[in-house]
Amino acid sequence: MSVQALYTAASGMDAMQTKLDVIANNLANVSTTGFKRDRANFEDLLYRNEVYPGMFDNNQLPTAVGTHIGLGTRVTSVQMDHRQGTVQQTGRELDIAIEGKGFLQVTDPLTQTVQYTRAGNLNINANGQLVLGSALTGRVLEPPIQIPQDASSISISANGLVSIRRTGSQQMENAGQLTLATFINPDGLLKLGENLYAQTDASSAPLLNNPGQSGTGVIRQGSLEASNVEPVQELIDLITTQRGFELNSQAIQAGDQIMQQIANLRRF
Repeated sequence: MSVQALYTAASGMDAMQTKLDVIANNLANVSTTGFKRDRANFEDLLYRNEVYPGMFDNNQLPTAVGTHIGLGTRVTSVQMDHRQGTVQQTGRELDIAIEGKGFLQVTDPLTQTVQYTRAGNLNINANGQLVLGSALTGRVLEPPIQIPQDASSISISANGLVSIRRTGSQQMENAGQLTLATFINPDGLLKLGENLYAQTDASSAPLLNNPGQSGTGVIRQGSLEASNVEPVQELIDLITTQRGFELNSQAIQAGDQIMQQIANLRRF
């Protein structure tokens, strides 16, 4: 039976290693704009049922309990935590934060597919379009919003209305409307890296609304949403994960010592 203990404890070490990877990624993204922390979920494996509950004993009476020997654990999923991150003021007019539910939409120039993000660090490209601020790929905001070259200031309202003021003018002009996408199951979105998500069959199709409508969040200009990672909680999880790994390794050592003793019995 000590052989089974080795495999059971090994499954625990493997699961703890995966959880450690998740925690490390959370801590690495503690300063990533709009990042949503992940959580590793566990489930127990199959059981070796030596006696089933309810079996009849020698007196033909049903037993109250059975005998179940667990065979370990595994990671069943890595789930995103979509709680709101802290909204931090930057004062930059092209920085926006989503306060509430919703994702900005951007078009990937390579695949021509729509992707989604909570990062609101926007910029203007050479064609005057609002894009996601990235030094790697120019992803245009969807629907496209054109900013004229002579615009002296840009205003983005809570409901996503983009207005500009031209040089030498006191009048505000409408430049476009931001829309936000929400999903029935945001946990079903596929993380692509670069603060981007992709739609999947699990997430449902996006529901498009103007900010502030139908439960969609509102826009805060001059702000960015910080990561929702809590470093103190992650460090606590890191310690408990490390201890769990150590306990499983000790179970393997105990199983190995029992097998060694059994192997040495023939010497006596």
